[in-house]
Amino acid sequence: MSQPKIKRLYLIPILSKALDILELLEGEKRPITLEAIYQRSHISKTSVYRILKTFVHRGYVAQSPDGSYRLVSRPKKMRFGFAGQSAEMPFSEAVTSSLRAAAAASGVELIVRDNRYDADTAVKNAKEFVAEGVDIVIEFQIEEHVAPYLAHIIARAGIPLIAIDIPHPHASYFGVDNFQVGFEAGELLAHHAISKWKKKVDWVLGLDVAEAGSLVQSRITGAFEGVRSLLPEIPQELFIRLDGRGMRETSARVVSDFFRRHARTDRILIAAATDTSAVGALQATMDAQREKNIAIVGQDCIPEVLEEMKKPHSPIIGSISHEAHTYGPRLIQLGVTILRGHTVPPYNYVQHRVVTASMLQEEE
Repeated sequence: MSQPKIKRLYLIPILSKALDILELLEGEKRPITLEAIYQRSHISKTSVYRILKTFVHRGYVAQSPDGSYRLVSRPKKMRFGFAGQSAEMPFSEAVTSSLRAAAAASGVELIVRDNRYDADTAVKNAKEFVAEGVDIVIEFQIEEHVAPYLAHIIARAGIPLIAIDIPHPHASYFGVDNFQVGFEAGELLAHHAISKWKKKVDWVLGLDVAEAGSLVQSRITGAFEGVRSLLPEIPQELFIRLDGRGMRETSARVVSDFFRRHARTDRILIAAATDTSAVGALQATMDAQREKNIAIVGQDCIPEVLEEMKKPHSPIIGSISHEAHTYGPRLIQLGVTILRGHTVPPYNYVQHRVVTASMLQEEE
């Protein structure tokens, strides 16, 4: 007699274990501890732990404050709407890239729009997010004056809002501590004047972003205070704010105009609200051939500025990294926490890091 064929089972062991745990949780009427799951499933404790953490991360399982686990309903994939500041701004693009990667890793559907550094476009994008029925909106736009209207559109639809860098009504703030990053930029400039110019400073310029409002403008307020903390003898009237709008061309123009009104021998410290502004100030400095008497510190650590700082004697002496690569994971985590009904702080600050030209040159 011919032998019956044996059917082969093409099973994935770790997936089978994960499903065993999911089915075990499904049969429970109350939260269950990791130890109990381990005892009843006969799966190694390490595997149980990693499987549970993965389920929690992906939203299939919730972990209680006491450490126990329970299955949660998951009717649909979470849909996040993200409106980026501008595809032409390097920092904005770095945030977008980080957020895309984090959303993919977390199983979140991410719908991306470009605000194009324009208030009307930001409002249009907000209305589209409402029409598409996203679960939460992450807003990164520069115009403070349109923030109340934009937030109203989203709040009226009952959609939670996270605002990056620019506070919006009804929104959870996410971004840097603007005054602190400015203060540390100011300290860098002051140290440069002390070590290179024997404390002689003729002007301190702040390249501001007027339309962004008082919170972002506190970067320049902080920078001025950082300079004063180490060089208190500089008179108040030598601290000048210029509106660079956070943009290269505008910053280059206003700095060039300032240079034309003041002597080539003047020693000038420049604090820029963004690295894009810092690059504009650099352009004006190079055009005027004033490299020896200008020191610039920016914000964001965009690649172009990091490369520039590696050059010996560059006027750009430092930048404050806002660690854009960390934005994505933290924004996804914050959004998921909000959607699960948990309370979050009104201000969620990211870690920043001071990067100097000397640090980069030492790495070469």
